Formats: sequence, structure tokens, C-alpha cells
Amino acid sequence: MGTKIYVGGLPYSTTEAQLNDLFAAHGTVQSARIITDKFTGQSRGFGFVEMGSAEEAKKAITALNGTQFEGRTLTVNEAKPQEPRSGGGGGRGGDRGGRGGRW
Repeated sequence: MGTKIYVGGLPYSTTEAQLNDLFAAHGTVQSARIITDKFTGQSRGFGFVEMGSAEEAKKAITALNGTQFEGRTLTVNEAKPQEPRSGGGGGRGGDRGGRGGRW
């Protein structure tokens, strides 16, 4: 198990400092990030916390998953590696060339 944790169900008003404090009770927090919309800057309601060790991460997941935080139920689990994005025009064209005339 890694040390990076996904935290979903966060209230949109949650700050990174609050997220840090929430997890600090369960071990050493290396970093705490709230994911925001790149255009509006508004929280997207989830974030990631990196703990000091795999044991601390497991302890935090066990303690916090399904608990209430400011009226919302948290989803806390091991973060999955980010899927590589396809390099292209958003799926346009496929394997048919995507450019050119009628054919």
C-alpha cells in the first residue's frame, strides 16, 4: 500500500489546512491538496493526502472512511495512479485520420 490517500465527499468550503489537521491526528501528513476547478478555482469536493508511512495511511483510511465531516460523509481510500490521458483531440477522428477531405 502507498502513502497517498484519496479523500472524497469534502465540503466545498474545506481548506487544505483543515484537511491537513483532520489527517494529522492519524500520523505525519506530508502534503494535503484540495483539487479545484482550473477555470473557477472552486473546490471540486475531493483531494489527496500523503502520509508519512504506509502504516499511517492505512490507519487514517480505517479511522476516517465513512465518517462525517462538516455534515458530509467522507470517502477515504488508497489513491489510484492517475490514468494517462490520450494525446489527441478529445477522441475525434479515431484511427480514421481525422483530417482531410470527404474520404
